[in-house]
Amino acid sequence: MLFVGVDWAEDHHDVCVMAEDGRILAKRRVPDNVAGIGDLHGLVAEHADDDESVVVGIEIDRGLVVWSLLAAGYEVYAINPMASARYRDRHATSGAKSDPGDAKVLADLVRTDRHNHRPIAGDSDLAEGVKLLARAHQSAIWGRQRQLNALRSSLREYYPGALDAFGTDLANTDALAVLAVAPTPELGRGLSRSKIASALRKGGRQRYVERRAEEIQEALRAEQLEAPELITKAHGLVTHSALALITTFNAQIAELEAALSEHFEQHPDAKVVLSLPGLGTVLGARVLGEFGDDRTRFSGPKSRKNYAGTSPVTKTSGHSRVVLARYARNRHLGNACEQWAFCALTHSPGARGYYDQLRARGKTHRQALRQLANRLVGILHVCLERGVLYDEPVAWSENSELAA
Repeated sequence: MLFVGVDWAEDHHDVCVMAEDGRILAKRRVPDNVAGIGDLHGLVAEHADDDESVVVGIEIDRGLVVWSLLAAGYEVYAINPMASARYRDRHATSGAKSDPGDAKVLADLVRTDRHNHRPIAGDSDLAEGVKLLARAHQSAIWGRQRQLNALRSSLREYYPGALDAFGTDLANTDALAVLAVAPTPELGRGLSRSKIASALRKGGRQRYVERRAEEIQEALRAEQLEAPELITKAHGLVTHSALALITTFNAQIAELEAALSEHFEQHPDAKVVLSLPGLGTVLGARVLGEFGDDRTRFSGPKSRKNYAGTSPVTKTSGHSRVVLARYARNRHLGNACEQWAFCALTHSPGARGYYDQLRARGKTHRQALRQLANRLVGILHVCLERGVLYDEPVAWSENSELAA
């Protein structure tokens, strides 16, 4: 068996090839291009027999370099940078660090401690595509929300009438349409009811246009405090820019959501995922994409729960015992699971009853929601392993192994 450490960088990679007894067989720096990856495979081939297994340690879990290593048939471990840093400290107290040294650390780590780490799973291309689209969709939503938060903060400083007219829902098409033609209080006061109605129709409103236009006009013309003229104009320019960004985000979110739905519905696990309460197309795609579809990735429900970050972390020492939330986790998956648990409260009597029991035992809303998400992840694991759809009575029966 041969062990290889690859210290990844943007323009080059340091490679260390190590034998089973810890001897360093070769070291090399290769560029990040086709020729460099060819040199990496050639270096490994020089020291590996035809039937010899090759184990690779690298600090990323995706990308062209990783895919080329997997395509070559190597067993690849994605090592958390924090874990490799702690491993380095175990063997060196000087604090020295270098790229070739990090490659050696990774090779040594997979040689001696790979049983404590998870190899990169062989997810299908479709599952990987769903994950990429789901992450892009979620990132676009987060980006839009940042712009909305900034817009709300800006309006509070110079244009309180707009907040009175539209409330906190500035993502609404009514708000975007009217603010686009009246980004300052002066322009807002000058809008006639017919112009407001025209903007509302242009934004997509079809019902109660005249009544809504009257309400908006009244709010915009109400007496309010005003900032100095120059500052108001500057704020108006900022608002115009924010509206353009939010409109672009809206268009991209819709486009990504359509592509995400198309990819997700093609996956064979989609029916199982959608059968669980609280999971629709978008949220189900996020959950499926982050978990992947490699059946060998998780040894059981507990392993999937740990990967999701829903299971707690217990710290014990002597007579002390503390149970804490798991904060070192996949943020995308953890966010999706918590949202899933919240949505399940209104779609599953079993989930609602379990949540109410936890609240009665003194759990906070977040704690109960996290524990409910942990239970749902276990149910999902068994459904996927058996290829069966979710069944409410079976999932929430007291003796059901789905709750394991």
